[in-house]
Amino acid sequence: MGILSYKNGEFYLDGSPFVIRSGAIHYFRVPREYWRDRLLKLKECGFNTVETYTCWNLHEPREGEFDFSGMLDVEAYVATAEELGLNVILRPGPYICAEWDFGGLPAWLLKYENISLRCYDERYLACVKRYFDELLPRLRPHLAVNGGGIFMLQIENEYGSYGNDKEYLAEILKIYEQNGIDCLLFTADGSNPAMQSGGSLEGYLPTANFGSAPKWSFDRFRSYHKDAPLMCTEFWSGWFDHWGEEHHVRPAEQILACVKEFAELGASFNFYMFHGGTNFGFTNGANYADKYAPTVTSYDYGAPLSEAGDRTETYYKLRDLMAATYGNVPELTATETKKAAYGSLALTEQALLFDNLDNLSAPVHAGEPKHMEDLGQGFGYILYRTTLKGPRPEQSIKASEVHDRALLFVDGKHVDTWERWDMKHMGEQPFVFNLERDEEAKLDILVENMGRVNYGPKLRDKKGLRGIRLEIQKACYQYHFGWDMYTLPMDDLSRLCYTPTSGEGLTAPVFLRGNLIIEDTPADTFLRLDGFTKGFVTVNGFNIGRYFNPAGPQKTLYVPAPFLKQGDNEIVIFESDRFESPTVTFCDTPDLG
Repeated sequence: MGILSYKNGEFYLDGSPFVIRSGAIHYFRVPREYWRDRLLKLKECGFNTVETYTCWNLHEPREGEFDFSGMLDVEAYVATAEELGLNVILRPGPYICAEWDFGGLPAWLLKYENISLRCYDERYLACVKRYFDELLPRLRPHLAVNGGGIFMLQIENEYGSYGNDKEYLAEILKIYEQNGIDCLLFTADGSNPAMQSGGSLEGYLPTANFGSAPKWSFDRFRSYHKDAPLMCTEFWSGWFDHWGEEHHVRPAEQILACVKEFAELGASFNFYMFHGGTNFGFTNGANYADKYAPTVTSYDYGAPLSEAGDRTETYYKLRDLMAATYGNVPELTATETKKAAYGSLALTEQALLFDNLDNLSAPVHAGEPKHMEDLGQGFGYILYRTTLKGPRPEQSIKASEVHDRALLFVDGKHVDTWERWDMKHMGEQPFVFNLERDEEAKLDILVENMGRVNYGPKLRDKKGLRGIRLEIQKACYQYHFGWDMYTLPMDDLSRLCYTPTSGEGLTAPVFLRGNLIIEDTPADTFLRLDGFTKGFVTVNGFNIGRYFNPAGPQKTLYVPAPFLKQGDNEIVIFESDRFESPTVTFCDTPDLG
């Protein structure tokens, strides 16, 4: 560790030539108990630096309320890296992308209808400043100038892929200065000159992001920046998965070829990712190119360390190459975590969602459906309830906006499913209902927020329903007003009332509970939900993430040992759609498709 500088196209650490060999490991995607293990494995692969984003949306989940505890204790994470002799590259955003919900921006920003994001907007910048004024003083003691490990800090994130507001970037710099941030500041953008033009700042280190062809990419970069040292801040060593698509796997040979090219060019690099970890809870983001595409729970990324922190074939080949190229690779001392197959578990208790609404939420009444964010909700589900009154012969229901997946129930019976990525379905075979005069029916629409868009022009991604209309004659629709809304963040399930699971007539939406007994010290395990369709799982109250069958590709959920305990372990599954039997299986190997 030391002071990083650059001149004449080279990096220097405390005055000596230096090549940055970095790997990305996000503290908020890894159980705190495993931080040291993952960082040690990074060092023992021949790397000298770790890179991490910070996640504004978890650090300030409600406006003005901050959380830096547990897995969010970024100070402790940086301190662990320092103890292991690793330098730290910090990327505080405020926007981080990262396949993370809303690119790390907090959902409550969306309650301000006219606020402009990621540009010079005084209201937005005031929110950014409040966050940075909490975050940066915690990290200032860990700057290299103060004897710590943080020797690089990023200005915004890949800003040239989004905008070109230099006044905004200057305000970010001003906030850094006000908080005493004195270290090498840099920008990171695609190697495309237009991206570099939009995102870089005169007088500050520019770097490039890409996943292949280092020489070609750096030639493009150098066409705009003649004298900057060569640094790939995001070398995409793998890729992430969307629900309903194939699992991404990248051959080790492709990765090694790029590392060799980095060495030949004398370039520095940061593996994105070295260890991906997990999108626990509802934290995954989504992309939107031609259609909405939410990211899966696993962030394995095909990285050298697997989701569970195991060394892969790529890890060992990479370590050999690092030793041959750079030398001084430490001996392997870190061990793999123990894995266990705990077998099948019967879920012996059930709590129907519709019977427990008042235990989870208090309804809010309004004329038209409101978005989650307008009701102060960040993550989870929301239920819209109304009464339909006759006469309504042969009528269908239409929505102007569904974000993201909605289940429709009439008098408690599931009648239709709307999915944002397949909205044509709504017009092909719409649900049609009939009501006689003075006849009534209860309509419930359960909407799941499957992750806010984290990249591109559709970043402003409010969740829920808008514009529910009833067909009154062919191609003529009437807006329906008068709704009760139940916010269901699913962050506290302690008030659910369970009854024994019956062998017959099992229905959803339902919470199912079982008790996993572990006799010895807990080990990592993987939960299979064959026969289940859509929902999430909590283990001893911690949300380990979503599942979606048969969409896949992910078929197991990672359950880290620190989330378990010797003795009784409460397993709760929320199934929104349907399931075959109230039984799940814990195995000792993952299945990511």
